Amino acid sequence: MQERRRAREFVVQVSYAHEIQNDDLDQTFDMLADNSELTEDLLKFARALVNGIMAHRQEFDELIASKSRNWDLTRIALIDRLILRMALTEFFYFKDIPPKVSISEAIEIAKVFSTEESSSFVNGILDAILNDALADGKLSMI
Repeated sequence: MQERRRAREFVVQVSYAHEIQNDDLDQTFDMLADNSELTEDLLKFARALVNGIMAHRQEFDELIASKSRNWDLTRIALIDRLILRMALTEFFYFKDIPPKVSISEAIEIAKVFSTEESSSFVNGILDAILNDALADGKLSMI
């Protein structure tokens, strides 16, 4: 699973560069991929994840905002939003990845890329969304 973490960290970097520079997503991905040591399989996973994040960005931002009590979405650190979007993409569109794995990975990536408090924040938001999705039958733990 350590290999996929490197791919997820790469996804956060691509997403961040795209958000900051507002460049073409494919160009940003390809430029960073050229300088990465990821295998073709990991790059394929990363590209699918990035594409899922972008395709469902608005939907995920609404979910995040609904669980962020008294916080406007724009007040949430960009890196935290990107990590949350990535985990939510895995929750809803990567059925082969258990949601608890996505949460664990998001927490560890938040520890590396964000603030000391971010891992707890990310965990709380993802747990709340997961519990709602399980209760509504939108996800299963299998």
